[in-house]
Amino acid sequence: MHVFIAGATGVLGRRLVAELDSRGNEVIGLARDDTGERVVREAGGKPVRGDLLAPETIQEAMPDDVDAVVHAATAIPTKTKTTAADWETTDRLRREGTETLTAAAVDAGADRYVQQSVVWVARQPDGSEFDEDSEPHPDRTTEAAVDAERIAERAGAERDLDVAILRGGWFYAHDATHTRQIAARIANRRMAIVGGGLLGRRDAKLSLCHVDDAASAFVAAVEGDATGRYHVVDDTPVTLARFLQRLAAALDAPEPMRVPGWLAKLLVGGDTVRLLTNPMPTTNDRFRSAFDWEPSYPSYHHGIDRLVEQWKVEGTVSRTDGEVVWRE
Repeated sequence: MHVFIAGATGVLGRRLVAELDSRGNEVIGLARDDTGERVVREAGGKPVRGDLLAPETIQEAMPDDVDAVVHAATAIPTKTKTTAADWETTDRLRREGTETLTAAAVDAGADRYVQQSVVWVARQPDGSEFDEDSEPHPDRTTEAAVDAERIAERAGAERDLDVAILRGGWFYAHDATHTRQIAARIANRRMAIVGGGLLGRRDAKLSLCHVDDAASAFVAAVEGDATGRYHVVDDTPVTLARFLQRLAAALDAPEPMRVPGWLAKLLVGGDTVRLLTNPMPTTNDRFRSAFDWEPSYPSYHHGIDRLVEQWKVEGTVSRTDGEVVWRE
């Protein structure tokens, strides 16, 4: 297959390029600069220059013989405390980028289109379990993701394009910026568990997905033929508290302390607190059934062990004088 990937230089995209290439596909990866071209090339893909926010460049970059197109492009802010302005580029990539990419896919004669989204667009106000058919309840950071889903679905319905929308769980990986930030704070005793267990309250369960598993899911969707919305998560929803405690133990670091939600909002902002303290329990049942897929890391236990193994190999984490040390 000839596969075109927008977002090919990101933590998900470069894995997707490498895995599709290893399976004998010809992969074209969108890049905006020399560094991006090098990333795509090193992953096994053929880089092409373009920018999803400049539609004419996508029309020029999209080959005529493309079979499948993937939208995995985001610009998720890595700041600890975000504002609405920090989300503007991601919002545009989701809305304008999806309009641009679906139009280019149709014009190029592509048969298949795969759109990235997130499961928490559909988490329920009462914290109950939800699935792909549940009503969305987006917040300001995910409204554009719901819009992108609808744009992609409309393209599928009106323009003869097979569309699969993959809603990922909360991504983590050894090379993912947010995961590394969390681990560094744990190692430096600056990470806290937000709210939850205080005064007997229940911690919120989150649905996670290791990025390696997200990549294998996208490959399955590209090479498969099922359409519709799917949740790509591991098999074991977990509270933020338990995830952080397990990561601290694997790092041989002290367990993070708890802080009340009001204080956490002052420190890291409402967007982060909302993401990590509102339940998003869901399953991968529908995706497993449609694409004969299963995660390599079925629970956070497996994923965390792998994270720490990789950090130790690269020399990022070690122990000195009985203390855990994090080095970037």
